[in-house]
Amino acid sequence: MLREEQVRLLRGLISHLDAGTNVDAKGIVENPADTYTSEERFSEEKNKFFEEYPQIIGMSGDLPEPGSFLTIEDFGAPVLATRDETGAFKAFANVCAHRAVIVENDKKGLKSKFSCPFHGWTYDNKGKLIGFPKPDHFGHIDKSCYGLKELPSVEKYGFLWVHPNPKGVIDVNALLGPKLMEELDSWGFGDLKLEEETEYVTDMNWKLAIDTFGESYHFSTLHKNSLFESFHGNVQMFDTFKRNSRITLCKRDIDGMKEEPEEDWHICKGAFPVYFLFPNIILNVSNFGIILVRQYPLEDSPHKSVSKVSFYYRSDVLKELERLGVPVEEIGSEGFGSVIRDEDYVVAAASHKGMRSGLIDKITFGRNEPALHHYHNTFREALDYQKLPLIEL
Repeated sequence: MLREEQVRLLRGLISHLDAGTNVDAKGIVENPADTYTSEERFSEEKNKFFEEYPQIIGMSGDLPEPGSFLTIEDFGAPVLATRDETGAFKAFANVCAHRAVIVENDKKGLKSKFSCPFHGWTYDNKGKLIGFPKPDHFGHIDKSCYGLKELPSVEKYGFLWVHPNPKGVIDVNALLGPKLMEELDSWGFGDLKLEEETEYVTDMNWKLAIDTFGESYHFSTLHKNSLFESFHGNVQMFDTFKRNSRITLCKRDIDGMKEEPEEDWHICKGAFPVYFLFPNIILNVSNFGIILVRQYPLEDSPHKSVSKVSFYYRSDVLKELERLGVPVEEIGSEGFGSVIRDEDYVVAAASHKGMRSGLIDKITFGRNEPALHHYHNTFREALDYQKLPLIEL
């Protein structure tokens, strides 16, 4: 993050702490319960947010070297992503041109060639068909016309974007805007190393998982014996970048940091930035690296979802942990899971159950929860719904 932005955010948090205030949306909004339970709305979201929208499938660290590959099916299309011998990132439909069988079934690994398990048609990591058994029996074909279908792909600022539609367009400037592009570039995310991956399957709408990250109002209650020991609750900064946003949570370390000279301040010492990248990405920036959370619906249903969680570390942190004999899980997945999986997602699933009962027709976002106002209105705007009105107090 740019230096001047770090200082602005840290000053803002200190000001809120000193004054006993918080970021203020100047009113509340009421969000209909069917935002989370409607089958009709879910169908619209599935199409506009997942099937016809550029998807972040991971970070550069997911394809750490030439020959790396990964496969995903989280947004409907089976995708094979590769890094070829030149280091270029490519994405293809993971579907054989012969009989439409899924070509590669491993989740990740190192391969320069991919063979279909049905008849052995083989492709290189640039998607070209390089061979098939018994061509004299099969008949003559032009192999250049039978490669894997390429999907639009972009690698930038350490992110891997893929468009599920072969005719789709990935315009990073349109997705992020210049200010957020500059900020993401300044972090150096492309140098981070993937060390851990996990997933949490929960009986709730995929947007409820995102909601849990969008405010710190609940810290002193839900997380009183966990996160609240390290964070000031109900104190944050909030900024928007087109459809995207960032909340900056306030760590208790800021109490000592504010007594230090400003030139010694660092955003990750006194704060915890959390980016919301439309429509389904939560990017948590830590002092060890980042935690990338990708939210997807499951079972073609508004009532079940999965959080795909990946932990990426800085090289110097990994070296220090190795020197100390500390497993990465101790500072990564174990602590994150004990809070997000075992606390946040438990109450979020209970919220979904409550709304699905039909006994409540709306939920309310307070004036101290502007991130929830913003991204739910961006969802509504993308679906051509009316904006949720601000009820001024």
